[in-house]
Amino acid sequence: MSKERARRRAERLAVLEREKAVRARKVARRERFRALKRSMKIKPRFGKNGRLYHRSRRQRIGIVVVSLLAAVAVWVLVPDPALRIILTAMLVLAVPALVVVVLGRRS
Repeated sequence: MSKERARRRAERLAVLEREKAVRARKVARRERFRALKRSMKIKPRFGKNGRLYHRSRRQRIGIVVVSLLAAVAVWVLVPDPALRIILTAMLVLAVPALVVVVLGRRS
């Protein structure tokens, strides 16, 4: 009877040791990641509203108006419906890149 209890206790202790080792590895990994983050010099600066890059209201309105004008021009000037859809899709994909190129990123 006592040998059986000792064997079960040893099994419980072995399981606890394994769980403890797993937890220790997780904590060590988390600490290494935190240390790496602290060691990085570049930290993002957020504006008042939490965004990384701020555009003025005038810029945002300009982006929307120019995009809508381009889409209207495509739909008015291009006779083929399939080409209209393709050009509109290309416009939707190209506008963010063009905004970054033209207006640039600023913090």
